[in-house]
Amino acid sequence: MSTTENRPSLPSDVHAYPADVTFEDLLAHNRRESVWLLGGMGLLVVAVAMAATALVMVYGMGSVNRQGLLIAGAAGLAVSLLTGTWSYFGGAQTVLAISGARELARAEDPQLFNVVEELAIAGGLPAPKVYLMDSPALNAFATGRDPQHAAVAITRGLREKLTRDELQGVMAHEMAHVRHLDIRLMMLVATLAGLIVLTCDITWRVLRGMGRGGRGSSRRGGKGGGAAILIVLVLAILLAIVAPLVARLIQFAISRQREYLADAGAVELTRYPKGLADALRKLAADSTPLEHANRATAHMYIVNPILQAKERMEVDSVFATHPPIGKRIARLEALMR
Repeated sequence: MSTTENRPSLPSDVHAYPADVTFEDLLAHNRRESVWLLGGMGLLVVAVAMAATALVMVYGMGSVNRQGLLIAGAAGLAVSLLTGTWSYFGGAQTVLAISGARELARAEDPQLFNVVEELAIAGGLPAPKVYLMDSPALNAFATGRDPQHAAVAITRGLREKLTRDELQGVMAHEMAHVRHLDIRLMMLVATLAGLIVLTCDITWRVLRGMGRGGRGSSRRGGKGGGAAILIVLVLAILLAIVAPLVARLIQFAISRQREYLADAGAVELTRYPKGLADALRKLAADSTPLEHANRATAHMYIVNPILQAKERMEVDSVFATHPPIGKRIARLEALMR
């Protein structure tokens, strides 16, 4: 890694984490957190599957069959395990394909490979594969299931506009995600959150189809009809608002915190906060659309590729995938004083 005499050294008390926390502790913590979050999101999938089944039963038959609910819960658990397994082993390649990224050979960009390899050595990691997205937009992301199966990707526009120090800062941020095992955690959480939203959407489509077909109305009247309608309303609120909202809020909250930690982790790797801060300024000012970006993958990028420049800089919301770039830059600049 290149160093210069005029680079500021960080104060001894400045760390991405408390001084008594090692990166081995961090990795162990992230593994535990991955298990708990995966388990919690899996249970939410089961709950949504059972609620969806009960809703269809009440709407269509006016009653709930306990055996049917148990089968739905088992099916929800099986689907969550299958999707989690797919995400673990195949999610990274899917994300790279969706993003239009192609793997680079070292001869195509020796400087980029040098930067990535230097950061890998600094972090005690194997060098990840390097990918390029052929887009004039400015962005980058990391993906994979662990440091041994990781990849970093950068757009052509960002690669062309960054100085070496800025490139080093961006790649250090992505390598920090790899080092912290964020790439695994966010892939699993995003997959299960998407599954919950998809389950709710399919349920509403089924109900609309039943309504158009005239089913579900004949049994609503009579004794117990009021209770059935009440159950329908409660489950409708659960499916339409609560479950998808909770899943997304969990995903976004984790994503925002991981961005702050990756910024700090990048500084620990480079010992040069200004490089990443300057790169973030360029990223914040860019308004070029990233063609292959979508809401399912937006949380993976170093800045949200869907938001406009001003929104990236200032938006601070529980529904945001990233913290405001202004705050991220301020935290980095605090390390330069």
